[in-house]
Amino acid sequence: MRTTTLSRLIRFGLHIYGIQPYVPSAVVFRLYWIVALSIAQIFQYRYVVVNIHMDDFSEYMDGVSSAMTSSLLYIKLVILWTHQRIFFDVSQMMSADWHDSSKRSNSRIMTDAANLARRTSRWIVGMQIASATFYSAGVLAANANSPEKLEPYERELILKMGFPFNISTNFIYTVVQSVQFYHLFLVAWGITIINSLLVTLILHICGQIDILREWLTKIFSKNSADLMDKITMRSLIIKHQRIIVFAENIETLYTYIALMMLLSDTIITCCLGFIIVSSLGTPNVVAILVKSVIFYISMNAEAFIYCFCGEYLSAKSKMIGSAAYDSLWYDFPAKESQTVLFLIARSQKRLTITSGKIVDLTLERFTSVLKASLSYISVLMAMY
Repeated sequence: MRTTTLSRLIRFGLHIYGIQPYVPSAVVFRLYWIVALSIAQIFQYRYVVVNIHMDDFSEYMDGVSSAMTSSLLYIKLVILWTHQRIFFDVSQMMSADWHDSSKRSNSRIMTDAANLARRTSRWIVGMQIASATFYSAGVLAANANSPEKLEPYERELILKMGFPFNISTNFIYTVVQSVQFYHLFLVAWGITIINSLLVTLILHICGQIDILREWLTKIFSKNSADLMDKITMRSLIIKHQRIIVFAENIETLYTYIALMMLLSDTIITCCLGFIIVSSLGTPNVVAILVKSVIFYISMNAEAFIYCFCGEYLSAKSKMIGSAAYDSLWYDFPAKESQTVLFLIARSQKRLTITSGKIVDLTLERFTSVLKASLSYISVLMAMY
């Protein structure tokens, strides 16, 4: 029987990226990522600055998009590291929910939510890893299709970087490519772990909302005499308050991550869209499409995941008030009925995730990101 909503893949990733709070290895892993990402970012943005006037604008945009993707992971990790106390509280609340479910008949809802979270996490990780693999394969295919690039320093690298040394031999080129693939793979995995964590937290809290709705239906049932000993009005209010606190903690963890994600994904998808459109009709079109299409889809999928999570949480939170209103609360004593009215009133304030505490994450917000990205692509195509 499952005792946690977090899958093994996510729990392992939380340790590797130093997100798991208050464990001895966290400091070591955080130091590693600070050094590794800082060095990579220096070389990536050195390429962006040095080649700002290069003739091949599509290749320049490729360097910008890959640099910003690594920057986004860096920002996500720093935000989660600085909020380790909040994440620890969230983990404790999840453990308490599972412990409470073992005493009541709620294990089915919890298990279904955990299984759905596990399957969704696998899908998210699979897409991002496929994106990194195809991106690397596209670079290798472009080198193979360009026989004029015989010298190592003329060949394309997986990640556009400006090194302080020359890649003068095949051995150096192979070492650099291998290190870059390793780094790209870990960056892709880190992004998926953080995204999968959000999905898992949302599915867990939505499972708790379903349990609360079930309690509201049963406690006011005319056949609930034996149930009243287990579920009381006090337990209903405590459950509802825990759900609110849990949602506020998710908001604290992810609001600024969502803000940076929407801003950066708009620019990254714009760059990738420009690369895809401008590559049509060129000799290396197949290699460029292999490298960029899956990357483009995965970045749009990331924005969709965040916006869908916000929409799903808001929709679920509205159901609490509906479930309370549809129950037979009016057939019970006035004291209990008044308590339900307060619960209905509190449920009118939707639970949601915001982007930097400015706008709510909704599917409408996702369409706005797509429209903005496509508009920028049109401008770039007109200019170049």
